[in-house]
Amino acid sequence: MNRLAPITFLVLWLPISFVSAQNLVITDPDKGGTDFAIQGEYSGDLGKGEDKEKFGIQVIAQGKNKFLVVGYHGGLPGDGWNGEEPVRVEGEFALNADGTLSLKDTHGTGTIKDGVLICDLGEDGEIDGRLKRVVRKSPTTGKKPPKGAVVLYGGSQDIEKWKGGKADEESLLIQGVTSKDTFGSHHLHVEFRLPFMPEARGQGRGNSGCYVQGRYEVQMLDSFGLEGKMNECGGVYSVSGVETNMCFPPLSWQTYDIDYTAAEYDGKKLIANPRMTVRHNGVIIHDDLELPGERNTTAAPLKAGPEPGPVFFQNHGNPVRYRNVWVLEKD
Repeated sequence: MNRLAPITFLVLWLPISFVSAQNLVITDPDKGGTDFAIQGEYSGDLGKGEDKEKFGIQVIAQGKNKFLVVGYHGGLPGDGWNGEEPVRVEGEFALNADGTLSLKDTHGTGTIKDGVLICDLGEDGEIDGRLKRVVRKSPTTGKKPPKGAVVLYGGSQDIEKWKGGKADEESLLIQGVTSKDTFGSHHLHVEFRLPFMPEARGQGRGNSGCYVQGRYEVQMLDSFGLEGKMNECGGVYSVSGVETNMCFPPLSWQTYDIDYTAAEYDGKKLIANPRMTVRHNGVIIHDDLELPGERNTTAAPLKAGPEPGPVFFQNHGNPVRYRNVWVLEKD
């Protein structure tokens, strides 16, 4: 079996409804149009006999019917991917008279219909795999604050707990806010939703940041299908990238669960650097990561030091939203 074949040819059957992608910023899934409807995750068995294996595919919208397709041997990230280098293919989908969107290649054919990707990898006309569309949900979505936790945002009634606090029409917290409460060592839970911006690239695509203690940024960015660099979703900015990119598609609710141990000082002398463990959508992406105690990360509102610090959600000009934000302080 050609191991590249599963993601090199796709024919997509979908209802046709277009939204202009020029400077497109979508916060409502019902208004995403065709590009939004196509993108997503597919998982299932692929191949025959000894070549049969679990396989995961991510289809990432790039605007105007252009897509990046990424394949993972063993399954999707966090759901079986074996760590082998993902296969990345870019393509432009053409609208056909019968309402399909197609991308042609020499390696095989595929059809997505009714939420199933049907793959034919050879010339025998036989089906080599059926990968079902999956919509994953973080296992910590809706996690209730434990006894003793400080609830920073449980609804619009909590906007007064934030400097510059504002809520949108859905009673979701708007980016660009700093908690009035400050913390030393703590556990932070936050749920966030990134906008759909298919034509944007890099740091302009659904950008925000979760600054722990106002000093160390865990990046928030639409990095669905990307490599997991330090400036992509889940990366600790200017410190460390991630081995497993757990970013869900935009407009999905995602979670960070962060255990942060503050730096130790003897007077003004730093004697132990801060550390953090980060779970993104329930999967550990940083395990007891040592942070640079002598400096903060880029654009942090608070310099490194012994004082407690706030939770800060950066405003990078994109409509990122938050809900169910709470902190449990540690001894």
